[in-house]
Formats: sequence, C-alpha cells, structure tokens
Amino acid sequence: MSFFELIKIELMKIKRGKILLLIFIAPMLVVFSGIGGLKNYLTPEFTNAWAAMFIQSALVYSYYLLPFTMIVVSTLIFGREKSNNGILKMLALPLSRHRLSLAKFFVLVFFLIIELIVFLLVFVLAGIWATKNANIAETLPILYLLNWCIKIFLTMLPSLASIWAITIIFDKVILSVGLNILLVIPSILVAATPLRIVYPYCYSGYLVSCSLYDFTSTGINNNFELFPLMPIAIFILAFAILLAIIQFGKKEMR
Repeated sequence: MSFFELIKIELMKIKRGKILLLIFIAPMLVVFSGIGGLKNYLTPEFTNAWAAMFIQSALVYSYYLLPFTMIVVSTLIFGREKSNNGILKMLALPLSRHRLSLAKFFVLVFFLIIELIVFLLVFVLAGIWATKNANIAETLPILYLLNWCIKIFLTMLPSLASIWAITIIFDKVILSVGLNILLVIPSILVAATPLRIVYPYCYSGYLVSCSLYDFTSTGINNNFELFPLMPIAIFILAFAILLAIIQFGKKEMR
C-alpha cells in the first residue's frame, strides 16, 4: 500500500466526524471579533485598512485559537484509533506503524491548511463588508493576505509536530491536552524573550507580533528574523515528527 493510499484511508476514517465543523469555529470567532473591534475606527481616510484588520484578527488567532484548535483535532485523530482498541487492530495489519504515524501527521497538516483557507475566506468576506461600510476604496491585497497565511502555516508546523508528538506520547487525553494547553498559554510571554527561538508554540504569534510592532511604528515592514530561528525550527520539526513516529503504537506492541 502506497503512502498516498494510507493518507486517503486516514481521511476517509474521519470524514464523518466533527473536525470540519470544528475548524470553522475559531476563524469565524476571531475574524468577526477582530474586525468588529476595529471597524469603529475605520474612516474613508484610513490607510492600510486591510493590513490593520489582518493583524488585528491574526494576533490572537496565531497565538491561541489556531494552536488550541489543532490540539483538539490532533486528539480527535489519535483518539479515534484508541477507541475500541482500534489501534491494536490496525497494528495487526501488515503495515508499518511508522508510516501510519507519518500518514496521520500529514492528515493533521491537511486540516491546518483547511483551517487557514477558512480563515482567509472568512477574513476576506468580513473585510469587504467592513471596508464598504466605512466607504474605504482600498483594493483587496490578495497576494499580501496569501503571503501571510503561508507564513503562518510554515511557522505553525514545528508547533503542530510538537502537539502531535505529545498527543502520542501521553496517550491519556487529559494529560496530552492539558500539557499542550499549558505550553500554548505562556507563548505570548515567551515571545518577548530570547527563549522564543526554542519555543515552537510562539513562532506564529511572534511573526504577527513583529508585523504589529512595525506597522504601528515604522510602517508595514516585518522584522521577523530567520536566523537563528529557522534552523532551530527545522530541527524541532524533524525531531518532533521522528519522536512521534518512534512512539506511535510502541506501548501496544509490547
């Protein structure tokens, strides 16, 4: 069985679940609250309205709501195998448990992409309504928004891999969810310290925070430093994926 077929099977397992409904909640909540809080300040003379609305919406989303959603999605994906000893039945098949774990992580990445697409679509619709309501004639900067969503996606990957690894290692739901939430909560504080480069849970939020600082001080110019953060982030991503692959099904195989 090819790796692509494994991913297809994993997607079929969860297509009847509530994950797709879940990933609509956070984007809609944060976009409408973010733009709703800013729309009273929008005037026809307001410049860079789309950038201001995006930063306002993406800040809390990237720090908290997106990681929280991925924690729940990760728990649902792994919990589906734990229920009714499904993981034992799966491991009894002539399939590599390492490939199964990697396939499940790719499914998790797929849902991250879907959520960011939903976030972008909801934001564009809400933004069009807000700009028209304020009589702002600023053109929709679709490339700017796509660029930011891609950046949030890439900076979210190390955190997503860490969430997945913890979900597998601590297979008790209360432990894995609790530990992941505890790691997400201080991310906004860690982002203000030099420790941010080794703390993947704050990468996406820190990225947006840099843009917020530059936007309010010297214009729109992201000062997000790639080095030494990028090589450390790649190492964390690879290490977390490897750890999840090694630990997946290990207890059940004993």
